[in-house]
Amino acid sequence: MKKMIALVLCMVLTLGCFAGVASAKGDKVTLYVYNWGQYIAEGDDDSIDVIAAFEEAYPNIKVKYSTYDSNESMYAKLSGGGITVDVIIPSDYMIGRMRQEGMLQELNYDNIPNAQYIDPSFRGMAYDPEDKYSVPYTWGTVGIIYNTKYVDEADVTGWELLWNEKYADKILMFDNSRDAFGIAEYLLGYDVNTTDEAELKACADKLAEQKPVVQQYVMDQIFDAMENEEAWIAPYYAGDFLTMVEENEDLAFYRPAHQGYNVFIDAMCIPTCAQEKEAAELFINFMCSPEISAANLDFIGYSVPASASKEYMDEEVVNDSVSYPDAEELRNATSFDYLPEEVSRKMESLFMAVRNG
Repeated sequence: MKKMIALVLCMVLTLGCFAGVASAKGDKVTLYVYNWGQYIAEGDDDSIDVIAAFEEAYPNIKVKYSTYDSNESMYAKLSGGGITVDVIIPSDYMIGRMRQEGMLQELNYDNIPNAQYIDPSFRGMAYDPEDKYSVPYTWGTVGIIYNTKYVDEADVTGWELLWNEKYADKILMFDNSRDAFGIAEYLLGYDVNTTDEAELKACADKLAEQKPVVQQYVMDQIFDAMENEEAWIAPYYAGDFLTMVEENEDLAFYRPAHQGYNVFIDAMCIPTCAQEKEAAELFINFMCSPEISAANLDFIGYSVPASASKEYMDEEVVNDSVSYPDAEELRNATSFDYLPEEVSRKMESLFMAVRNG
């Protein structure tokens, strides 16, 4: 890792020679970056501080960094108006929604030459078929995190583990409608992109059945709860599992491949409320450089969408089956698609009725 950081710093110094590109007028600009919690290397545990490295490369740009805990909370904040945000990192289905609703700006790839490193398999996706609005940041999968000290392996057979009364009050659940409904849809054998009202109601009923065993609905709160063994079972993202297991080696990760599970792409976008589009594109370009991408994803644990970055990453990370499941296992993975606004609102309403009921 130290060798990687030294290499990255050399690259930053090289970029610094061209820092004038960041603002032809030489003006100081403030760049507002809005990202998921615990989703960028910030200098902890000998990792690179990505924001500091960017500001060193582009001294005209000061980054103001803030976080959200779900696609839905990010969307609500931006759709409410009265806010300036220059870079966001939504998931695939949310990019599709925001694109359809005119909430994203088209990118100028003249300012993002490092986008060339994104693998072809991550281009032209359904949520952005012409790659006009997004550049992939990471990809990953959803599974079940459980504590091997308290959970019987014989019970780890599928998504139904999250309904097991044996572990009542030790189970956490997603605090966002799309991931929660996705699990119910996999369990009931429905298409995870269903728009059928009866099926959505059946999923809500299934989630209501689960509520008596749920300790709490969480997003970022999962880290403390699982690491400190306040909870024993939770669905969550593979990359974050790798962070948690470093703090508690008794945690394990399971993907119910026979029932299906979500595979997702999170990508960098510029919302229509952005005030510093060129600086935002320079930030996206910086994040796509193989060395920066490698150092960042080595730390946060998520999967890299650019094979060029892998040569700079620890072999242990690249060969980890949690981050990089093989093609056979991925056959049963499905992505969330953009749902019509009325369906998204119906799902959110049903979920909140369960959660708060």
